[in-house]
Amino acid sequence: MTGAANGRLERLGVGLAALGRPAYINVGRTDVLPGSRTVDAMRERTRQVLDAAYAEGIRRVDTARSYGSAERFLAEWLRDRGHEDVIVSSKWGYVYVAEWRLETEVHEVKEHSLERFRQQWPATHELLGPHLRLYQVHSLTRDSPLFEDGDLQRELARIRDSGVRLGISTSGAAQADAIEAAWELRVGGSQLFGAVQSTWNSLEPSAGKALRYAHEGGWTVLVKETLANGRLAVRPPEPLAAVAGRHGAGADAVALAHVLAQPWADTVLLGAASVGQLRSNLAACSLTLEDRDLDELAAAAGDPATYWGERSALPWH
Repeated sequence: MTGAANGRLERLGVGLAALGRPAYINVGRTDVLPGSRTVDAMRERTRQVLDAAYAEGIRRVDTARSYGSAERFLAEWLRDRGHEDVIVSSKWGYVYVAEWRLETEVHEVKEHSLERFRQQWPATHELLGPHLRLYQVHSLTRDSPLFEDGDLQRELARIRDSGVRLGISTSGAAQADAIEAAWELRVGGSQLFGAVQSTWNSLEPSAGKALRYAHEGGWTVLVKETLANGRLAVRPPEPLAAVAGRHGAGADAVALAHVLAQPWADTVLLGAASVGQLRSNLAACSLTLEDRDLDELAAAAGDPATYWGERSALPWH
């Protein structure tokens, strides 16, 4: 694949948010999933996507304790395939409470506490062991109790000092505020965190300046929700559709190429729910956007608060 030659493929990772549980908020996911979303069916689908990604040369996988059974599915796949070169990142802070139900009032519960960390870190480490290179606070915001909890910070620092890089993930219209606050947090004379995973896409690029600063300062930057939870692939805004038409490419490939065009984006996560979606996404590796294209795509960006309001209204299905 030409992506291997231009370095893009090495920057891609697979995110398991849409594969580890029966319900999620991705638009366009339902039509490509197995008819019966049992644990076994979703395990097999996860294995298919991971096998296809590995065959293409992707070696990074991102998961979370709250992604249903995603960590377990990944651990079983790693054990069965014997791949020693796969690099894994995971997250703590949310608990999956839907108990594999498609319809329920609450799917996950957030809590950034020492107790939650002590519950989730051992479970993740036991499953993913030497593959786990990055452990992130899930959806950190400026008002998180973590910033005031010295005991939690010191316990996190012990993980950092053991050789596992610590990071944060962010969501919401104030992502930049969370990144800046986490950047300033130091324990034992060193920054507690060394990585950030944030939403950045053609509709919501507001965290770009903070992410560039973090990258230039030595942090690893991962970009999630690159297709705006599927919205950019299924109902692309006019500027994105125009660029896709000019290149004869899919809207998903153009949206991903837009993220790959950002030099500060170290790892660009794909949220494919099927092998077909994955292969469609990978067309981004051979797509080169020109300045004219980037200028047009910049016009797709909207108000962050509106974007996050629309995202919060997406149904779990």
